[in-house]
Amino acid sequence: MGSLACSLAACLWLLAGPADAQRFGPVQSPILTIDSDRLFSESDFGKQTVAEFEARGAELAAENRGIEDQLETEEQALTEQRATMDPTEFRELADAFDAKVQTTRRTQDAKNRALSQDFEQRRNVFLNAAAPVLEGLMREAGAAVIMDKRSLFLSSNAIDITDMALGRLNEVLGDGTEPAE
Repeated sequence: MGSLACSLAACLWLLAGPADAQRFGPVQSPILTIDSDRLFSESDFGKQTVAEFEARGAELAAENRGIEDQLETEEQALTEQRATMDPTEFRELADAFDAKVQTTRRTQDAKNRALSQDFEQRRNVFLNAAAPVLEGLMREAGAAVIMDKRSLFLSSNAIDITDMALGRLNEVLGDGTEPAE
């Protein structure tokens, strides 16, 4: 009767599937998968980063709209002055205005690029901090590799450790506003 109970327990464990396996530890497999985009976007660190950069992007967009309104006002004033000005004098003012517009555009484009670069650096900080956590999961599973799900044609969800990695990363990193312990 004891071996029948053990066999029944083993069958029930096998039928429980990958969701139950992830509660206790990663599945034993030489290959694991992870959704790296989801890992970042659903982590506390990623959520805080996205919120911060959306706010910074909104501030920059508002600044751009303000500059655009100011330049349109200046352009309109210059256009209205044209009829009463000497053409040479108007050309000088128009050229100066065009130079101002180009300089402003380059400055704002540089701010947009810097914002994008800052976001990518923050994402890289996350990925570098995630590496030891993922390495630990890989060792626990006896895996040789963790692959991004986007690189695969087909795989079993049983080898996806994204949820487990999210939990551990949130414990280790938090939202990134406090130094890691």
